[in-house]
Amino acid sequence: MLEKQIGVIGAGTMGAGIAQVAAQAGHRVVVVDMVEAVLEKAKQQLAQSMSKRVEKQQLSIDDSLAIQQRIVWTNDIQRLSSCALVIEAIVENLGIKQRLFSELEQLVSNDCVLATNTSSLSVTSIASACSMPERVVGIHFFNPAPLMALVEIVPAIQSDDTVVQHTQVLISSWGKTTVLAKDTPGFIVNRLARPFYSEAIRIYEEGIASMESIDEAMRRVGFKMGPFELMDLIGHDVNYTVTETVWQSFYYDPRYTPSFVQKRLVEAKWLGRKTGRGFYKYEGGQTIRKDVDCSDDVLKAVAERIVVMLINEAAHGLYLGVASKEDIELAMQKGVNYPKGLLHWADEWGVERCVSMLDSLYSRYKEDRYRCAVLLRDMVGHVFFN
Repeated sequence: MLEKQIGVIGAGTMGAGIAQVAAQAGHRVVVVDMVEAVLEKAKQQLAQSMSKRVEKQQLSIDDSLAIQQRIVWTNDIQRLSSCALVIEAIVENLGIKQRLFSELEQLVSNDCVLATNTSSLSVTSIASACSMPERVVGIHFFNPAPLMALVEIVPAIQSDDTVVQHTQVLISSWGKTTVLAKDTPGFIVNRLARPFYSEAIRIYEEGIASMESIDEAMRRVGFKMGPFELMDLIGHDVNYTVTETVWQSFYYDPRYTPSFVQKRLVEAKWLGRKTGRGFYKYEGGQTIRKDVDCSDDVLKAVAERIVVMLINEAAHGLYLGVASKEDIELAMQKGVNYPKGLLHWADEWGVERCVSMLDSLYSRYKEDRYRCAVLLRDMVGHVFFN
């Protein structure tokens, strides 16, 4: 497929990043966006990125120019007609995506694979807008696409197996780590990661520990950033929306209930780093935060509570066939940089201990968010990995 074109719809941060990855892999790429200013900004940012890599001697000048010359930036959607694969990276709105895919079908050949980069919508629903839904698949990159190793490959229930296999091989050839995810809300990463944020906020709401202390607790067990730091970096408009979407998509399962604390930040437009205020304040490039005010024992208990909730979510996902245990482990380490796989973490602690911790939480709160995964109970006395 290297001699054929790859199409990308949407020249925002994600679309431009995907285009860069494909061009670096040797493809000719057509990027379509209806807003000329967005196209120009993406083109300039790519040039700046390539220049920095040349300065750091990560790339030769010739290779830098070749990558940029492989990409065509256009507002003419007809230019996608000769593409072998088209990846959509536009707004997370099901109706808009369905209309786009219906239009795309009329432009491209019958052999062209149509892909969505959606992070939370149903690939099956998007595919249903097409008369040939078997050629539709989810290809979910993580931001920033050129740097993040993981890509989730998500078949719709209509997807042809051969299309899925060829897509996974192609994206792997771009230097990405691919995992196969079931078409369920949040796929692997955005589903399994919810407790990292929601349980941290719950602990903060209960007054058990401050934001600073919770962030420190998670860094101590190997996470590169604490949950409040990370939510501020992601942006609360994005993070809260993903939580709310997953919660609604799972018929309001209490495990995914959003927080009023984060909702109020969104309402106040305190979206995190990009607005200068979120959970923390940001002034002159510095984070304004208080000192950690908890004992080591409290920090340890906080970290264990959040980690066991993550382990529980991973066990739920494995039990319900969201992905294989190997892909679950890969996804959380490569997609959100967890210090270790969650199921390996359960093995280290002992599954019996995990069950006991969850049962203790459920006994105290009597809330369904703390129900222990069936698979964890079944695995008592065993390990996930030999």
